[in-house]
This record gives sequence, C-alpha cells and structure tokens, in this order.
Amino acid sequence: MAIKNKVEIVPLTCINPTQGLEICPLDTDKYLEKLEANLPLFAHETTMVRIESGTIEELFVHHFQTDQLLVVKGSAVLVVLQNKHYQYILMSESKPMVVRIPPGIPHSAINLSGEPCIAINSIIRHGPPFERDYRPLRKPFPFDLGLVRAMLGELNCPIMR
Repeated sequence: MAIKNKVEIVPLTCINPTQGLEICPLDTDKYLEKLEANLPLFAHETTMVRIESGTIEELFVHHFQTDQLLVVKGSAVLVVLQNKHYQYILMSESKPMVVRIPPGIPHSAINLSGEPCIAINSIIRHGPPFERDYRPLRKPFPFDLGLVRAMLGELNCPIMR
C-alpha cells in the first residue's frame, strides 16, 4: 500500500437494528474502498486519547506513522496543516468518521467544548517511533479559534470562551 500525502475523511454509515442500538462498522469493504487500503482500522498500535476541555494542543508531525482517529465521546476540532493552510475538521460522537493523517502532515487537536473528548487513535507504523514526532512544531500562524468555536457551536454543546 502506498502512503498517501493528504488527510482522508471517511464518514461512517451506522445502522440502528433495534431501538437503543447503533452499529457503525469500521472495516467494511465500502470503508476500505474509500481509503484505497487493504488494512483494517485497528493496526499496529491502538491508543485511547483524552482531550480535556480547554485544550489547544501544539502542532505535531509524525515521520513514520499514520494516525487514524475516531471520536467516541464528546467533540473536538482536528487542525491539519496542508499546503500552507489550516484545515479544520469537526469530529464528534454525533458525526462518526475516521480521519486518517499520513506521515509528514502537521496536526493538532482543539477542544473548547465544556466536556472532555475521548478518541481512539489506531496507528499504522511505517518505521520505528521517531523522537522528533513528539516535539511540538512552531505554528506558522495562529489557529482561528473563532472558527473552532463556531464549528463546536453547530453541535449545540457548551463552548469555553
């Protein structure tokens, strides 16, 4: 499988077979076809990430790993730097999606909602962990926190000012 050089967003299609039950398949043929991959979501390492309310994470870039993110509780805005522009991606338990970030793409998470956000990161390793992957990068320009607040406001969740 060739490593992509852009972020991929794949909305999940959920079914409700009975009242009170929702099933959102992560590794169906439809999902794999959209990612043009033959790997399941859960790969070499799977971590649970808690993003506390009020968190504005620094930018990080991984050199030898692909992150595959899925929010399972709460909401946050993922910020990715591509082509000298920030892309803001609203991730929420109410809008299930997998966001795949290939190596070399700087990214951050912002949670200005009033609740913690819980996400699953399923990591595909393309080499050994690299020490510089966990050192923050200098932001080329500030994040647009007004836009982040507006995106979170669309979910009608309490927003931190």
